[in-house]
Amino acid sequence: MVVNLITFASTLMKPSAILSSHELLLSELEKHFTIRIVSHDKIGELTANDFSILFIASGGVERMVIQRFEELPRPIYLLADGLHNSLAAALEISAWIKTRGMKSEILHGELSVIIERINKLYQNFDAKRRLRGTKVGVIGSPSHWLVSSSADYLLTKRRWGVEFVDIPLEKVYEIYQRIETDDAISLSEEITAKALAIREGNQTEIRKAVKLYLAVKEICKNENLNAITLSCFKLIDQTETTGCLALSLLNDEGIIAGCEGDLQSVFTLLVAKILIGQEGFMANPSLIHVKQNEVVLAHCTIGMNQTEQFIIRSHFETEKGIAIQGVLPTGEITLFRCGGEALDEYYLSKGTLLENTNYINLCRTQVRVRLETPVTYFLKNPLGNHHILLRGDHANLLHEFMQSNSCKRAE
Repeated sequence: MVVNLITFASTLMKPSAILSSHELLLSELEKHFTIRIVSHDKIGELTANDFSILFIASGGVERMVIQRFEELPRPIYLLADGLHNSLAAALEISAWIKTRGMKSEILHGELSVIIERINKLYQNFDAKRRLRGTKVGVIGSPSHWLVSSSADYLLTKRRWGVEFVDIPLEKVYEIYQRIETDDAISLSEEITAKALAIREGNQTEIRKAVKLYLAVKEICKNENLNAITLSCFKLIDQTETTGCLALSLLNDEGIIAGCEGDLQSVFTLLVAKILIGQEGFMANPSLIHVKQNEVVLAHCTIGMNQTEQFIIRSHFETEKGIAIQGVLPTGEITLFRCGGEALDEYYLSKGTLLENTNYINLCRTQVRVRLETPVTYFLKNPLGNHHILLRGDHANLLHEFMQSNSCKRAE
C-alpha cells in the first residue's frame, strides 16, 4: 500500500531538515506503508489512482495550500504531528476548506490511531477507485411505478465514475430465441437437484428461465458489463418467463443484478459488493410494525448462495415463470440504500433478522427484521421502495464510505 505524502513546509526550513525533524512520525508510518514523499510543486505528477495525504510539515504553509487548492486530492486529509507549528497550520487550512463547503480531516495524535485511520481512509479510496469505470447495463427501461428510483447518468458518472448504458430489451429477445432448449438442460437439472422443493413450475418452465439467464449473461459479456438492472415485467410477454432466476444466477456469479430497472438499488448493490465483498438481497419493505420497530422485507429473487436452502416457486404478481423462495440465516444484518439523482443520499441501519416468514400475499422470499434505527423512516422520510439487506454488521464501514464522499444520510 503506497501512501503519497504531499509535503508542505515553510521556505524557512532547509529541505534536509524537513524529513529529519519528523523522523518519529515517518519511521513509524514506514513500518506499515510504503511512504512516498512528494513535494507540493509535483502534485501534477500524481493521478486519481494515487492515494495521497497532505503532509503539513510546518507552520506558514497556509497560503501554499490555498494556491494549490484546485490540484489537491479529494477528499482532503491533512497529516500534522504538531512539530514546527504544523498543527496550527492544519487547523487554519481545515477551517478555510470548510468555508468552501468541503470537508477535510486532520490526522493527528497517537501514531497507532493515525495508522488505523489511514488504513480506513485507504479502504474508502480503494472502493471509490474500483467503482470508477464500472459499467451498468440498464436492460429495458425502469418500471413505471419506480417514480423515485432513477439516477442522472451524467451526474452519476461525474460523482462516482459509474457509467449507465441503455440496452434495449429487443437484444434479449433476439438472443433468447436463438438459444436452444438443450443448452439449458444441464443447468436446469443442477438447480432442481439443489432445491429443497418445487412448489410451482416444472422442468419446462425452469428451462425457459435458464434460457433467459443465458441470454442476459451473453449481453453482459458482449457489453463488458459489471452490473445490470433488468426491466423484468416487460419481458414476460415475449419470453413467457420471468427474470427472477436469471438475476439469482448472475448475482451468484458475481455479476451484480437488480430488478425492475431500479438504478438506485443496483448502484447500492454495486457499492456493497465492492466495499464488503458481498451480494445483497434487494427487497420491498412490505409490512412495517412501528411498536416492535420491525419490517418485513420481501421479493421474488435472491442469489441462491445467500440462502441456507431455497424452494422453486412461481413469480408472485404474475404467477408465471420461476421465482426463488430463499431461507436466510438469522442473525445480524445491515439494511442499506443509496438514493437521489446523483446517488448522494443514503439510508443505513443495523438490525437482526428474526425469522423467515411465509405470507401468502407477499413476494416469495420474506424475512422479518428488527432494526436499530426507527422504522418510522419508511413512513416519514423514505428514499424509495427497494432496500438492500446484507448479512452481518457493516454499518460503520458503509457510513464511513458514504460520508467520505459527502453523501447525506436519511433518517
